[in-house]
Amino acid sequence: MRANLIAGLDIGTTNTCAVIGEIVGDPRRPGLTILGVGQARTGGLRGDMVTNIDEMTESVRSAMKEAELMAGVSVDRVYTGIGGDHVRATNSMGVVAISEEEVTRDDVERVHIVARAVALPPDREMVHAIPQEYRVDNQRGIKDPLGMAGVRLESEVFLVTCQVTAAANIKKAVNRAGYRVQELVLAPLAGARAVLTEDEKEVGVAMVEIGAATTNVAVYYEGKIQHVSILPFGGATLTADLVRGLAVPHAEARRALEMHAVAFAQLVDPRETVDLPGPSPGQMRSVARELIAHIVEQRLDEMFGIVQGELQDHAVLDKLGAGVVLTGGTVAIPGIVELAQQIFASPVRLGVPNEGLGGLADAVRRPRFAVGTGLALWGADRFAETGRGASTITSGVMTKLGTWLKEFF
Repeated sequence: MRANLIAGLDIGTTNTCAVIGEIVGDPRRPGLTILGVGQARTGGLRGDMVTNIDEMTESVRSAMKEAELMAGVSVDRVYTGIGGDHVRATNSMGVVAISEEEVTRDDVERVHIVARAVALPPDREMVHAIPQEYRVDNQRGIKDPLGMAGVRLESEVFLVTCQVTAAANIKKAVNRAGYRVQELVLAPLAGARAVLTEDEKEVGVAMVEIGAATTNVAVYYEGKIQHVSILPFGGATLTADLVRGLAVPHAEARRALEMHAVAFAQLVDPRETVDLPGPSPGQMRSVARELIAHIVEQRLDEMFGIVQGELQDHAVLDKLGAGVVLTGGTVAIPGIVELAQQIFASPVRLGVPNEGLGGLADAVRRPRFAVGTGLALWGADRFAETGRGASTITSGVMTKLGTWLKEFF
């Protein structure tokens, strides 16, 4: 019997991805033996809004069943991603008096409570409260204050909130599929856990994850998260441009984006053509591949320009010593690294899940699996910290039965 199973579930706008792994390695930064991966077309979502809970439930069930079949195991709980432009992130400070001569665990817990004690509107709920650093008597940059002498303890905490209804709909879809949401995790943080190294986070790096409906940006330096933003454009924006520019149906435009698109038009042979549907049924026409490349390049140029402006507005662009890491399903377009290097004028690389993975790791070493794998790694980190949140084969069956009973009775 396998123990300590962790599942990550990424419900994207177009695809739902499930990753199941077994926790292994260093307890301080555990790794995963990848056991199974599942994918399904997402239904019931328009952008980030749930339009049909039953279709969304079926997408979750299909992806999880495929992953469980590959892994040969059953899980009862999942770490699930949440994103969308309803998410808000900010920093908060907490201050308490140190109760004794040195900082105790009770002092740390009290300062976290104070930092989290912000007034939230009734339609919003807390997703994360991540300690960033501590200060003891104005001494900055402390990672762990336990045992330090002083009279005043401060904590900087990174707070993430979301719409109550958005979180509730995700949990309901997962519950109806027969699983339980162990924790909702902000998608950019999960992606960063999978594709960024600790050295990159220390010297400064921006992860840009381009999904179908949104582009997620997460900036790290000095080893901690400094900025998160979720921008309302992604691969679907490119598809819409191809629908107009090529005068083809949406399905053909998406196929052209996946099969023929190039992000840097200079890389395309001007003589190369591709066949696309013509104006009459059954009719085909030849289109220069360079035209597709120009349409895609112009839109990506604009998208990267907006990301660059976002980084400038928050005064983090000059702190990216390690440059930019691109990930997400859309970055599979050839030439996207070259285009991004030209725009950001800094090192750019593709981010794929790699570090700390074993087993069927090759199955997830693609940008589209960054968030799903990162969610599983996030769960492994949580288990290392708390000893909770993992599944076993035997407990999984009973817990899922309990979940179904609660849902339908």
